[in-house]
Amino acid sequence: MRQNPSFTMTDAAELRRVIDENPWVTIVSDTEAGLVASHYAVLLDPTREDLTIVGHVGRPDDLIHGLGEAEILVVVQGPHGYISPGWYGDGPAVPTWNFVSVHLRGVPEILSAEENLAVLDRLVDRFEGSMPQPRRMWEAPNDDEFVRRLEKGTVGFRLTPTHVTAKRKLSQNRPDEVVDTIIDRLDAGDSPYADPRLADEMRRAHDAIRAARS
Repeated sequence: MRQNPSFTMTDAAELRRVIDENPWVTIVSDTEAGLVASHYAVLLDPTREDLTIVGHVGRPDDLIHGLGEAEILVVVQGPHGYISPGWYGDGPAVPTWNFVSVHLRGVPEILSAEENLAVLDRLVDRFEGSMPQPRRMWEAPNDDEFVRRLEKGTVGFRLTPTHVTAKRKLSQNRPDEVVDTIIDRLDAGDSPYADPRLADEMRRAHDAIRAARS
């Protein structure tokens, strides 16, 4: 991802927030057979305060990626969307795409079976927790044998990134009044490109910019 100083994200707390709120990631490996990409959910490692993530892949994706043997790239895609030139006013303009993205690179550590079970349990709790009647991993009708057989079909990993590239391209190069108009259009819901999550990211970024000015 090409970096631009105007759009760079470096604040660790903000990076952790983006990862936590967007856990469905793309994992990319450069293998002897060529580039390989897979899609899985990850979580921040609760024992760390940095950008370490934990997750799993299903077998045989571990072999396809050469997991644990070489560097992987994990792409975290935050809110993103089309920005119409009609939202800029009457002057000459072209469309663009606003987005938030974090790239994590490093060699992952393979987890033990028990560590992997703990990660799988946390993943289930994370996403089942908001359900009216959550189905926890260890609760009936699942039993211990079923859960452990399930674990054997997966490979858990922990990635402490050695390279991080993060970008927040959210109309930082536009005047305040144009930014406010874009946020209103994204919030309004009266176009096919309305996206309140992207509006919230823009609001968050520009509130920080405005606070730094004053």
